[in-house]
Amino acid sequence: MLVPELHEVETIRRDLAPLVVGRRVVDVDVDVATLPLLAHVPIAVLRANLVGRTFVELGRRGKYLLFGMDDGRVFVCHLRMTGRLVWRAHDAPPEVYQRASIELDDGHDLRWSDLRKFGTWRIAESTDDVVKQLGPEPIDDDFTLKQFRAALAGRSAAVKSVLLDQRRIAGLGNIYVDEALFEARVRPDTPAGMVSPAATKRLYAACRAVLERGIANRGASFKDYVDGEGRKGSQHMYVQVFRRTGKPCYVCGTPIERTVVGQRGTHFCPKCQPRFRRRNTRAD
Repeated sequence: MLVPELHEVETIRRDLAPLVVGRRVVDVDVDVATLPLLAHVPIAVLRANLVGRTFVELGRRGKYLLFGMDDGRVFVCHLRMTGRLVWRAHDAPPEVYQRASIELDDGHDLRWSDLRKFGTWRIAESTDDVVKQLGPEPIDDDFTLKQFRAALAGRSAAVKSVLLDQRRIAGLGNIYVDEALFEARVRPDTPAGMVSPAATKRLYAACRAVLERGIANRGASFKDYVDGEGRKGSQHMYVQVFRRTGKPCYVCGTPIERTVVGQRGTHFCPKCQPRFRRRNTRAD
């Protein structure tokens, strides 16, 4: 199952920001069966926290959407596996798998759909309460190669697993980690601390590049993801290795292989991304 990543969440943020900033919440409706999974609070508590509040900004950190409210608190949404948040006219037909809606004062709703029902809503006292749990993002202007090296240094875990750890680097998910590792010519199961300085530099640049391309192409719609107005992205049409098992590598023609790294399905080219071999430094 694919989870919306930074690219998809940023696309949704950009779509929704001009539509919801300045809008006041009129009502909130959540399917009774979904409420304990989605918000973890009674509907009366959720309404008390949201109804009457005005959204003053819409930010994002990692895979979280952050709706800043006029009382200084933040309404935090995480799409998880199959969550969708779309803007619709209030009288539009319900979405497929619609679980909740937030009615706004201009005759529109924010509709929440979620096939698997793993998505979450919560109220945070401030953005810092969310950000402090997450590492820097590769597209942050102040994220340096030195910081990236430090995130990998000394780690025996596979480099893919380290890149997926949101506490170390935020926003990268399964699709784009596979793509970045291919672009940097690093095999996914290489111990993070053993990635060479040259390869680390390539990987640093590749992580930023795949994120920027993913945003430019409005995310990858392999299955569930749609943007803030219900449209599909196109990045899935440009992947180099992800879900291309058995197909020829675009660079060398070798069939793409699939393995499992850190319990995640992983795609790579065995020729462009050769197996890591520890050097024998023992003196003769």
